[in-house]
Amino acid sequence: MTILETERLRLRRLTLDDAAFILGLLNEPSFLQYIGDRGVRTLDDARRYLSEGPIASYEQHGFGGYVVELKDDGVPIGICGLLKRDALDDVDLGFAFLPKFWLQGYATESASAVIAHEIKTWGLRRILAIAQPDNVGSIKTLEKLGFTFERMVKLSDDDVELQLFALDSG
Repeated sequence: MTILETERLRLRRLTLDDAAFILGLLNEPSFLQYIGDRGVRTLDDARRYLSEGPIASYEQHGFGGYVVELKDDGVPIGICGLLKRDALDDVDLGFAFLPKFWLQGYATESASAVIAHEIKTWGLRRILAIAQPDNVGSIKTLEKLGFTFERMVKLSDDDVELQLFALDSG
């Protein structure tokens, strides 16, 4: 089910049929470095991740991470969407793309569309984003989108310190 379309992209809800794509994305060295190891090593792990993560989020919150596909050929290139984490007061924007699709504006294009859609749909007043301090690409994308740095946070006691950014919608 398509949620959003932009000039070049289509965003839709993830399904169990996306397991092979998710298996590849979640095991990219950049994903492991900047987002973390989700323990997804097999297609069954990927299906479980999808069921317990994005699909559960759609059911519980009405939103979640969406697969980002190229509009012209339907190739999945990344994920982008809003997450609701217990450790944060507001929803946060998350995105991850296969490295061969970096530096082409896809993260900014998809995230901008997600933000506009979710603010309109859910009446959100504030959206957060987190990034590791050395994740320069994601930080630049967040700044392009209008997010500003607020403070350092940890999502759990044993987690690394992350930079917390915020976007106020008005």
